[in-house]
Amino acid sequence: MFFKNFFLREKIKKNSYFIWNNENKNIQIVKNIKFLNLDLMIGVDYQKKSLTENTINFAQGNFTNNALLWGARGNGKSTLIKSVFNNVLNNHKNLKLIQINKNNILDIQYIYNLIGKIEESRFILFIDDLSFEKIDSDYKIIKSTLDGSIQNQPTNILLYVSSNRRHLMPRDMIDNERSSAIHTDENVEEKISLSDRFGLWLGFHKLSQNDYIKIIEAYCIYYNISFNDKIKKEAIQWSLQRGNRTGRTAWQFILNIASKNNLKIKF
Repeated sequence: MFFKNFFLREKIKKNSYFIWNNENKNIQIVKNIKFLNLDLMIGVDYQKKSLTENTINFAQGNFTNNALLWGARGNGKSTLIKSVFNNVLNNHKNLKLIQINKNNILDIQYIYNLIGKIEESRFILFIDDLSFEKIDSDYKIIKSTLDGSIQNQPTNILLYVSSNRRHLMPRDMIDNERSSAIHTDENVEEKISLSDRFGLWLGFHKLSQNDYIKIIEAYCIYYNISFNDKIKKEAIQWSLQRGNRTGRTAWQFILNIASKNNLKIKF
């Protein structure tokens, strides 16, 4: 056990990015993580500021809120978590990021026991695209983990979760509960109480055309691509063909332009 703990601490000390390996119940080093320059994230200034402040406070050893980033697909929830982490890491080397597959959330208590006593490091557990179709064992595990469990969340661990759903459950499940005469308000509260346990809520909504074009322009400046009326028109057509205006759509458009012009683009 001594050697296991020693090697774990050494692995954590020398690296910053990890992914949870469910098979061997341990963290696996990730050498290359994709993140975006925060200046390229347009239209989410409040979200950037709030998550950055929360992360810095946590890295400095203060009590901080778990965060739920929710909203439309492709608008940068996961990218913001990783990019803010990478930005804060520059001045706080004790910060560590561990990504957990949403199918492995039952391992959270095990992870707490594994790293909760490594107090010299501060861990952000990141779960991407989390949602529940029903109140099952997974739902109840993460709910008790966040608040009200016998063993409280270790002070050196923070949970950042992204989801397309504000309450982590389908709206029709909650609406059906409210409209049924045989169910009580307590049943509705049970379904929405999990998201209430995240102290920091950050919503991501559909981009306006103006913000979408600002993102395209920012990418063009950053990657030395000429931004003009022709690019602007093509970017709008691209979004119409895709059926949405999101940060992901803008990035895919830039990749397409770079490919046509034989430009090398790196994340």
